Amino acid sequence: MTDPGSEVIRIRGLTKRFGSTMAVTDVDLDIRTGEVLALMGANGAGKSTLIKILCGVHPADSGAIEIDGRKVDFRSPLEACAAGIRAVHQIINDGVVQQLTVAENLALDEICQPAGPVMLDRRRIAERAAAIQTILGLDLPLDRAMSDLGQAERQLVAIARALSHEPKVLILDEPTSSLSESEASRLFAIIEDLRSRGVAIIYISHRMSDVRRLADRAVVMRDGLIRAEFQKPLDFDGIVNAMVGHRTGAGDRTAVPGGKPVAELRGLRLVADAAPFDLELREGEVVVLTGLIGAGKSELAECLFGTRRPAGGAIKIDGKPFTPKSPGEAIAAGVFMAPEDRGNASLVTEFSVRDNMTLPFLRFFSKLSLLQPDRESAAANVQVSDLAIKCGSIDVSILSLSGGNQQKVVLGRWLMRSARLLILDEPFQGVDIGARQDIGRHLRETAPGRATLVICSDLEEATEIADRIVVMRDFSLAGVHSLNDVPVDQLVAEMSSVALPAAFG
Repeated sequence: MTDPGSEVIRIRGLTKRFGSTMAVTDVDLDIRTGEVLALMGANGAGKSTLIKILCGVHPADSGAIEIDGRKVDFRSPLEACAAGIRAVHQIINDGVVQQLTVAENLALDEICQPAGPVMLDRRRIAERAAAIQTILGLDLPLDRAMSDLGQAERQLVAIARALSHEPKVLILDEPTSSLSESEASRLFAIIEDLRSRGVAIIYISHRMSDVRRLADRAVVMRDGLIRAEFQKPLDFDGIVNAMVGHRTGAGDRTAVPGGKPVAELRGLRLVADAAPFDLELREGEVVVLTGLIGAGKSELAECLFGTRRPAGGAIKIDGKPFTPKSPGEAIAAGVFMAPEDRGNASLVTEFSVRDNMTLPFLRFFSKLSLLQPDRESAAANVQVSDLAIKCGSIDVSILSLSGGNQQKVVLGRWLMRSARLLILDEPFQGVDIGARQDIGRHLRETAPGRATLVICSDLEEATEIADRIVVMRDFSLAGVHSLNDVPVDQLVAEMSSVALPAAFG
């Protein structure tokens, strides 16, 4: 094994341009064995482009990359993989094939080998997949289609497949964005083991708690340039300053008291054997719904948005019975929702930024059934400005944007029209700290006149935006707390095991 701390990757003068945009400019970076390097920066800073050059997805325009002292010029991801570089990208659908089974996805690298068998050996694939599952302690049904899995499960499959090849360099881009605390802890233990065995790890995350726990060194990018480097003990104020170019502060905030009820949930039962609960979502306040993965958060949102029928109970919007049979009916009633899985459920990848933003409201931009592009563009440009979306123009492909800016486009879509109830499922997933504060501030500024429900698993993010925090467990409610009195230890206990009364208002 290479001596711990020796240089495994040496990058000098790396530059990449897309049209008139300089995505990466003259980057010098050394990556060492047995080290967790946190690569940090705001959305659009150039992190993903740099990683894709390392992985053979994009060729560099200039500069050099050396691995173990040998210059490399990868022409494909396959060549990067052969050199020992493995990556799990932020957009998890880039790492799995949803039409294939769990077993086929876990064993995908073996199946796709150029010298692989002409006929697939199903028994051998199942055996290989079962062995790979044990790396992360997974127990997924191997014959299940990936499209039937949730975001977190798909992410774990991609991570397990990357780990199965004993990489020389492992790149993890927002790996915990969809994981529960226990799943993230399992991944952290594996990262610690890989580090002890000399694997170089590039860890990209906007979660300061992840970086604080894992990183030996942090490098910050902004506008395609490396702006700062930090050694342990990491200066997190300095990191944030380098990321956004100025000091940030959450400031002191007092909870906004809710006005009249917009949504009233009475005796609601999400699944047949769950305890019924009551909940009110009030005008002008932001309610954060938190809990572990599988607690029922997304299921509640789906009942409100017409993609799921509750097992019992009643819902009212502005005092009127509300039983939407489809998202169209929910939208017509003023209930808007941005789902967690933007890749599958929110974005049309063939569309531009503008077309993705205006899609649900085309009738508002039409006259006599004819779309009026000027009105459509004006509305889209307002959201681009308000949310500071980084894009060349509203006519560029949505795929040309970073993951965080794609998330902002989804949010901008649902802020185009006045909602009575706005539901955002994990809106900060893959969004940097500066953009997160911008989004939170904009949500609060636009909160009067509607109720806002934000689903958020990260407690730090939850306390930044909430007026009230509602904890779910086992498809029911476990607690409700005002921002003015948020006992974090009690939140954690309620998320896991403490039984509390089911009815809250």
